[in-house]
Amino acid sequence: MARVAVVLAGGDPVEPRLRERLPDEAFVVAADSGVHAADGLGLAVNVIVGDFDSADPEVVDAVLARGAVALEYPVAKDATDLELALNVAVDQEVERIVIVGGAGGRLDHYLANVALLASPRFAGVQIEAFFADAHVSVVRGGEGEIEIRGAPGETLTLLPVGGDALGIVTNGLEYPLRVEDLPVGTTRGVSNVIVDVPASVALTTGTLLIIRPEGGRP
Repeated sequence: MARVAVVLAGGDPVEPRLRERLPDEAFVVAADSGVHAADGLGLAVNVIVGDFDSADPEVVDAVLARGAVALEYPVAKDATDLELALNVAVDQEVERIVIVGGAGGRLDHYLANVALLASPRFAGVQIEAFFADAHVSVVRGGEGEIEIRGAPGETLTLLPVGGDALGIVTNGLEYPLRVEDLPVGTTRGVSNVIVDVPASVALTTGTLLIIRPEGGRP
């Protein structure tokens, strides 16, 4: 089985140069209209999943003709197309999932997509996402020191989700945290700056989103 999955979420115009930042030999899952990004990124879709209310039927048919599998759900369902696609990716027992798209359209969908990254169901998988111009990755307590990709001068936000993030230690940031806590709902971690590479972060308990607002640009 593939060790990495790419999930195409749709909703955003995708810059073809982003392909250079995506893993090779990945298992590719398209969430409904996410299938539209596949050709532009040069990716062969393995599974397309969703209610197909926003995907062009001709594009779907072309992908199926190339060997993809369709998992169709009713419009009235208990999960978004992205959540269904992530479940498919996790079922492949991958170690890493990279999401492309998911920021465009409705604010509620966007917020739900961001929150979904930190779901405890995906705790055993490294998850990151390219949402429009932003790059978002998840770090969980007890994982050890996680390297932060980026360049000196780049803005970075550490956002606790699902509860307080405790015992945070950072390196290479302008405003360091030294075994400190970020309570859920705080803005203290907003607009930090990378000053040295490789920067890193670790925490003992909780979950953080590492958000680089311009980190998704090719």
